[in-house]
Amino acid sequence: MTDRALVVVRAGALTTVQDRGRPGYAHLGVPRSGALDPPAAALVNRLVGNAPDAAVLETTLTGCALRPRSAVTVAVAGAPCPVTVGGRPAAWGAPVVVPAGEVLEVGTAERGVRAYVGVSGGIAVEPVLGSRATDLLSGLGPAPLADGAVLPLGSPSAPHARVDVAPQPCPPAELVLRVTLGPRDDWFTPGAVRDLTSRTFRVSSASNRIGLRTEGPALERARSGELPSEGMVLGAVQVPPDGRPVVFLADHPTTGGYPVIAVVRAADLPAAGQALPGTPVRFVAVRRR
Repeated sequence: MTDRALVVVRAGALTTVQDRGRPGYAHLGVPRSGALDPPAAALVNRLVGNAPDAAVLETTLTGCALRPRSAVTVAVAGAPCPVTVGGRPAAWGAPVVVPAGEVLEVGTAERGVRAYVGVSGGIAVEPVLGSRATDLLSGLGPAPLADGAVLPLGSPSAPHARVDVAPQPCPPAELVLRVTLGPRDDWFTPGAVRDLTSRTFRVSSASNRIGLRTEGPALERARSGELPSEGMVLGAVQVPPDGRPVVFLADHPTTGGYPVIAVVRAADLPAAGQALPGTPVRFVAVRRR
């Protein structure tokens, strides 16, 4: 019987298993999780012939290295990075065959933060609440990759795509996030609301899968005191006591006690997952739909 598995040769700074996440459990305190750049994750699955909900690997900045125990087709997309197979240059953003025993090296990101590695058959770790995603906040799902770990693979269900390269957006040089103000914008002064939508912030190095933290002007409150803990949604812009906005990403908590001044449009969040520390951030107010 063919041994369909990947051996982790180099785990990188942070590599996790991700899929579409586990929506629908916020009432139980379980975050959605899932890939921070869903279009990139969907692309690598399409390139290797997987279903859209197959699990992939999400790397952070420094990539990873993997050795398949049997021949597999892989695709790497998301943050542009060098790719090699057995030490030889291979295509990024296209299907690549990796023979059994050869090492697939996903290098350091040249732009952006997170690369995605799709493997024919998908990463077949045990699902939890219907998802194979690693959730760093709750601890659900498989642990982040470690050197020497072995990842089981599913069986391929379709042939890989017949393309030389798949076009995809470049990680942002400037992050523009469309926001709908509220529900707690009345907790801030009019000047703070103007600052949010007219001043430039920058991505903080403290950002992670839970939230994109910003550096820049502190937003002044109009109301003091405590806000009772309430439900949080993906893309909520929460303002902690230091006044610097935090955009909640896939592993965000389901409740929080700091006021939410605005909510980012879902279509703009994949770019937030690829924004390097220091990237300029602008929040642009749009009307409620």
